[in-house]
Amino acid sequence: MSYDGVGSRAVLRSIAFLAAGVLTVPWLAGCGSDDEGSKPLAPQDIAAAGRAQMADGGTLRWAVDALPQTLNAYQAGADTGTTRVVQAVLPAMFRMDASGRPQRVADYLEDAKVVDTEPKQVVVYRLDQRAVWSNGRAIGADDFAAQWRALSGKDAAYWTARNAGYDRIEKIEQGKNAQEVRVTFARPYADWKSLFSPLYPKEVTGSASAFNDGARKELKVSAGPFSVQKVDAQSKDVVLVRNPRWWGHRAKLDQIVLHEVPRDKRADALADGTVDVAELDPADVQKLTLTAGPPGSSALLSLPDGGAAAQALRSWAVRHGSDQQAAAAERQAVQEGRDELSTYLRQQQSLRGFTLHKSLEPAYTQLALNGASGPLADERVRHAVAHAIDRKELAEVALKPLGLPAQPVGSHLALSGQDAYADNSDALGGRDTARAKALLSDAGWVQGTAAQQKKGDKAAGPEGRAATAGPSGDGTYVVGRDDEVQHDGDGKGLTRPGDRAAGDEGQQGEERQGQDGARDARSQQFGRDGRSYTQGGAPGAYAPKGTAAPAGTGTLVKDGKPLTLRFVLPSGPGSQTLEKVADRIRVMLDQVGIGTQITKVPDTSFFRDHIAAGQYDLALYSWPATAYPATDARPVYAKPVPAADGSLNVQQNYSRVGTDQVDQLFDQALSTLDEEKERELIRKADARIWAVAGSIPLYQRPQLVATRSTLANVGAFGFQTPVFEDMGYLKKGAQPGPAPSKSS
Repeated sequence: MSYDGVGSRAVLRSIAFLAAGVLTVPWLAGCGSDDEGSKPLAPQDIAAAGRAQMADGGTLRWAVDALPQTLNAYQAGADTGTTRVVQAVLPAMFRMDASGRPQRVADYLEDAKVVDTEPKQVVVYRLDQRAVWSNGRAIGADDFAAQWRALSGKDAAYWTARNAGYDRIEKIEQGKNAQEVRVTFARPYADWKSLFSPLYPKEVTGSASAFNDGARKELKVSAGPFSVQKVDAQSKDVVLVRNPRWWGHRAKLDQIVLHEVPRDKRADALADGTVDVAELDPADVQKLTLTAGPPGSSALLSLPDGGAAAQALRSWAVRHGSDQQAAAAERQAVQEGRDELSTYLRQQQSLRGFTLHKSLEPAYTQLALNGASGPLADERVRHAVAHAIDRKELAEVALKPLGLPAQPVGSHLALSGQDAYADNSDALGGRDTARAKALLSDAGWVQGTAAQQKKGDKAAGPEGRAATAGPSGDGTYVVGRDDEVQHDGDGKGLTRPGDRAAGDEGQQGEERQGQDGARDARSQQFGRDGRSYTQGGAPGAYAPKGTAAPAGTGTLVKDGKPLTLRFVLPSGPGSQTLEKVADRIRVMLDQVGIGTQITKVPDTSFFRDHIAAGQYDLALYSWPATAYPATDARPVYAKPVPAADGSLNVQQNYSRVGTDQVDQLFDQALSTLDEEKERELIRKADARIWAVAGSIPLYQRPQLVATRSTLANVGAFGFQTPVFEDMGYLKKGAQPGPAPSKSS
């Protein structure tokens, strides 16, 4: 997880991120149709080319945020750099396709399927008989068994970030031959395809010391199209070289060098030739001039007109000093202008050799609402926030300037294009300022200054409620009757979030989370200080129900305290889009009487000291979408529970809002082997997550990648796991064309 960027499923699980029973309630089921997820909002953009069009050899230099802290994807320090390395050098039984669905990797796996369900679930993997590790040893059941024992959670000597799925395995054994692996589960596990991707050799997983320390800076044994030659901290490079023992299609490139380049230095690194591929932030892209690119690509990159700078220098010279001084100054300025223009032209020429590829990441930005304490502990206030904001407008702020589809995300658990996706946002509802004001009124927040409203005051109007336009038909919005009415999943009944349905055992006994969450000791590491920009006062408390909804703008008050929410934002490179979105949210909330106190903090501090520690009311950050939401998203939305030391164990649920019912739906989804039933349960869980309003998905994150224009099969991958052996440089005169084929 990150404030504005995320890693893969392995990284999601490493916080523990990187790592988001039968019920008798009326369902708030998915409001979208089953085919909503059939198509990603934006296609991948990778300058696809067949292998026959590509030259052999060459080095690809790829910018990464930082050198990996570890090459072990199952440790807490794993990051996106770790993911990039292991995708190139280690086996994966399944990987994501362009629609975000898991697909068997034929180079490693001839077949994998569930062969028994009674009395136990049994999965048989049939490995490619050519599959060998770089030391010549065949990949086999011993590697699977060693990884299971390391990740099962039964041996505390292994420093693992996650055990999900591996803790359900009962035994692993060789099948009919050396290429067959038989895995027996003690409990059914729907997401069995998530396991053994990546698969480490037993040389890494066979002992705690090798697992904990041996794989941090080197991988002596691997089995991919590339292998790790070295991790060079001085040059800030990870060097991957072609693996001579690779049995699949020979890698087109000789080397891939992952080079550390800060985000704010990417454009310069491209221009000076330091890197060939770099992901860019939206603000950087908007500073560059985009010109029409070749078919299948988004744009060519260039700088703004450099002649303007030289002209400005010459104009300055003749406007200052005596004629003699002006003449000298002009000569100097002209020379400086020539130098600047020369530099500009060199950069211009370099950047014109790059293409910008645009797609959407398999990740979404959300507005998180901390429901542990303060005003947002009241579900009505959380719902009011949700009804105050226009998600479509916020998506347009982030994506429209980039020419990307500006569609709000309708699910917490999947994205458009994935099987589990359905737009369940109607379980909460869209923008409705009248409803937002009425909810705030019902929660006791009233218009006026702190001095005007004292504890126990009642507002004017019948029963203290405000007369506003609403769905009752008589010009009056009736709080408690008209707000948040929802159809159930079958269209047979109605329910309101917060109401307890008859026989709803999953909801009985639940309490609002009213205490600050403890720090998650396993969370990602970030720092502390920041400046505060205040539009209101301190967070408010509670007061009487039935007070008037605001008739206009102005922060509401209760018990003499204003309704002001702490809105925490990162201030590091790449945060400009979040600032624009936050500013628009601030205006929207102000329109219903909710004030915001925006505090910008260093991105190194954002998660550790604010999100994980619960020191915020509102925040913007991103979650990845994976092919396995039942496994990966459960800790993100699990109901927080008290720990033995009295703190609150929130896992990865940093909004600290959850229900027993959502937990039960995840548990059911994990335990069914019927894929359609699993998707249905995931959609029902998502509808319930919408209803409690702990987080509000906003938009899918943009993916903007500049690549050298002669490169193919590299760029904005979207959902798809990169295919490293197909990356390379086009032959002279070749143009990107058909997608690469395994038969070419």
